[in-house]
Amino acid sequence: MRDKKFSLSPPQILVLGFALIIMLGALLLMLPISSTSGEPMPFIDALFTATSATCVTGLFVVDTGTYFTTFGHIVIILLIQIGGLGFMTMATLFSLVLKRKISLKDRLLLQEAMNQSSMEGIVRLIQKVLKYSLVIESSAAVLLTLRWAFDMPFGRALYYGIWHAVSLFNNAGFDLFGEYRSLTMHVNDPVINLVAIFLIVSGGLGFIVLSDLVEFRKHRRLSLHSKVVLSMTAALIGIGALVIFIFEFTNSRTLEPLSWSGKLWASVFQSITPRSGGAVTLDTGALRQATQFFMILLMFVGASPGSTGGGIKTTTFTILVGAVVSMVRGRTDLVLFRYRIAQERIFKALTITMMALFLIVAVAMVLSTTEDASFLAILFETTSAFGTVGLSMGLTGDLTTFGKIVISLTMFAGRLGPLTLAYAIGPKKGKELYRHPEGKMIIG
Repeated sequence: MRDKKFSLSPPQILVLGFALIIMLGALLLMLPISSTSGEPMPFIDALFTATSATCVTGLFVVDTGTYFTTFGHIVIILLIQIGGLGFMTMATLFSLVLKRKISLKDRLLLQEAMNQSSMEGIVRLIQKVLKYSLVIESSAAVLLTLRWAFDMPFGRALYYGIWHAVSLFNNAGFDLFGEYRSLTMHVNDPVINLVAIFLIVSGGLGFIVLSDLVEFRKHRRLSLHSKVVLSMTAALIGIGALVIFIFEFTNSRTLEPLSWSGKLWASVFQSITPRSGGAVTLDTGALRQATQFFMILLMFVGASPGSTGGGIKTTTFTILVGAVVSMVRGRTDLVLFRYRIAQERIFKALTITMMALFLIVAVAMVLSTTEDASFLAILFETTSAFGTVGLSMGLTGDLTTFGKIVISLTMFAGRLGPLTLAYAIGPKKGKELYRHPEGKMIIG
């Protein structure tokens, strides 16, 4: 009875695990060796930075490239790697290296961390996660190193290549170029654009989709999940690039001065990065308000389940859109790629969306009373934090202490997911053994 009373559920362990990693990261960033000034970083700023790195967001209150030393950079990139893949994935790696048996409780934790419906093949999935991450990050690091070797000494190019490959694949958005520039100096560079886009998209698709794509030649089929993720991802990128291109085509501060190839690269990149990427090739604050609001919508949708990104996820958005279309057509079932979607999935998608929307609205309303900024900038910052995106209209550095705490909590909630937090606070109960009589009410 005592063990049952004090045992923690998988969601509770995930919440506590991420919280402990964040606190450890904050303490390391507070060390004098972490800052170029040699002075301890204020606790709130260190906590904010550690939360942003562990939750792979990319919002920062200090200039990462100039404020931190190499030690500080290494702490941040380790937090990004652990946060992106998940601390349970890293723990499994050590267990596999030490040849320790993966217990049933560990498998339950992995199932919750990877958002899987069953434990079947969960250890094999983790092995694939580690393998794909290593291959993708190392390949991209080589390409980035070769490209930046033309602009800087090879040793520095190698360091930058590895660091940014990890940051971009985990959709973190941190960079080392200083002056809050991100990748704006490479807006016309096809190599940097292609590698960065590949890293952000592959990190945002999710490891189940990556596994399906790698094994497609053998099985010659894709799962329903992969079909939905790939089709919705392609649709959002295409529509997003077109909308941004139209809105910003005549903006003298963004697309207008660029060549046609530069306009296309910038439009596609800015369409992809709100989906949890965080890096930019255009100044976000210089975009038109219509574009900024459209990017808020993209940030709200976010990446895909089982990925390094946040948001309500592409599958959730697909189910919502499909449910609306089915209702308008007078159909009782939601069918995607000739598969009927269970009503339970539709309810879950609706629950996640409403909880996310409520959180964003509540946080934006609170910050609008404490921060000296426009409501659009506050809403942009809040959605970026929840979607673990890392884009900002310039508000992050001007946040009050209260604002930093609120945004940190929002990033934490966005990385773990509203449902995981809800289950951690109040564990879900079993199915009810009875049903109430059906009631009728007027809708619409």
